[in-house]
Amino acid sequence: MRVNTSTSVVIRVFLWLVMLVGGAIFSIYNDLQNPLFHNITFHISTIIVGVIITTLAFRSAGNGGRELKKGRVGNIPRLETNKLITTGIYSCMRHPMLFGLTLLPLGWALLLGSPTFITIIAPLEMLFIILMVVIFEEMEIKNKYKDEYEKYKLTTPMVNFSLKCLKELFKSHK
Repeated sequence: MRVNTSTSVVIRVFLWLVMLVGGAIFSIYNDLQNPLFHNITFHISTIIVGVIITTLAFRSAGNGGRELKKGRVGNIPRLETNKLITTGIYSCMRHPMLFGLTLLPLGWALLLGSPTFITIIAPLEMLFIILMVVIFEEMEIKNKYKDEYEKYKLTTPMVNFSLKCLKELFKSHK
């Protein structure tokens, strides 16, 4: 099965997967001698919080993706748009999907119950994702939509922590 998408998207998805899997392997190996890693109470509590955070991460991706589909006109690569979307959750924040997916390393770390992943690796991965958005995503969108995006940037923050926007971002679609 061939997936039709841009090289840029493939590279970002690949890096993201390498970070999640590599971070998990490194962290678990590092934690094998850590008594906290073998503590059942610690694991139960991290799993509960991990499920919540991971659920929110995937909801944000789904909600952002549903709105972003409106930007696909014609036969274009998967995960690409050819129309700037400024409606729905994109009227609250410019990068709702990526904001939510930034939570995924922390959710994954909590699910695994790895102290090293939770305290060191996940925060570093989250920072890397934010930098990728600020540097690459913003640049690509600006080059693609030019003045239209510049106007949108003036009225819409990258991320919005207002309760209204967060409810919209994390709402459940059944």
